[in-house]
Amino acid sequence: MHSPTPSNLLDPGFDLTLRPMRYPRFYEMYRAAIKNTWSVEEIDFQIDLGHLRQRMTPADRHLIERLVAFFATGDSIVSNNLVISLYRHINAPEARMYLSRQLFEEALHIQFYLTLLDNYVPDPERRAQAFAAIENIPSIRRKAGFCQRWTDEVYALGSTDTDANKRRFLLNLTCFASCIEGLFFFGAFAYVYFLRSRGLLPGLAAGTNWVFRDESAHMAFAYEVLNTVRREQPHLFDSEWAQQVRTMMEEAVECEAAFAEDVLSEGVVGLTRREMRQYLEYVADQRLVMLGLPARYHSRNPFPFMELQDVQELTNFFERRVSAYQVAVQGEVAFDQTF
Repeated sequence: MHSPTPSNLLDPGFDLTLRPMRYPRFYEMYRAAIKNTWSVEEIDFQIDLGHLRQRMTPADRHLIERLVAFFATGDSIVSNNLVISLYRHINAPEARMYLSRQLFEEALHIQFYLTLLDNYVPDPERRAQAFAAIENIPSIRRKAGFCQRWTDEVYALGSTDTDANKRRFLLNLTCFASCIEGLFFFGAFAYVYFLRSRGLLPGLAAGTNWVFRDESAHMAFAYEVLNTVRREQPHLFDSEWAQQVRTMMEEAVECEAAFAEDVLSEGVVGLTRREMRQYLEYVADQRLVMLGLPARYHSRNPFPFMELQDVQELTNFFERRVSAYQVAVQGEVAFDQTF
């Protein structure tokens, strides 16, 4: 009797065999994610509403409205790509278990941002504008267009049956992990933690803590997929791929820097556009190094509050709920790294 020939991660088709398990690392990530469950109902926005009425300047409010407008669409874009690209073309049942969990987490994030908008933007007309940000806010439309281009690149991809098709998929995965979840979202998190450093909006910060950890785990999974494919088919990661990734990352930095120009256009005290661009360049370099590529910008992190973000928070023993997860997610993105 012939033993089955193990297929690789990007072979076309649907592998349904969990035993023998070829990729146990993905299964471990799935199990860790299950233990890291939270709910939007646990977030209290009452203090935030008081801050919005009494402690925030018009420039602060502009920052918040732009931020929640991006949040309202960002995770929906990621969810669509999960279904259109990742689940469809990663042929490993263990990995698809994790992606199923990730899809749930993206839905949870969407619910969080929906609740955020309903609380923060009570005016129906302005709320409608925020939900339609892709159409009416140029800086967000630019970011959405960047995302959509990479989604469109694989939308009609029937199968990863050739090296060219595999490279198209890998560029999509690299973009969503490194540029969208790894740069656009981390730029957004920086605004939240800047406000937290001023003692503002604790409900937003509490929910963002959980989203931050989810997104870090999503990146860890994506980089694990990329590293696995690199071991199995190293020829796919050639100089052309490297150049395309560098160009992609540079464009993402410009998109997010343009968003920062918009977010900070009314003059937020204590946060400058130059600092935001420096932070974005710093994060972009981290993503490039994680992909095995040289740094592009050599910028330093200008935000001490982001260096501390990954530290597990001390929590009162008697609190009903902690924001620190039970299980540390391990992989290419670890929580002991600075973001």
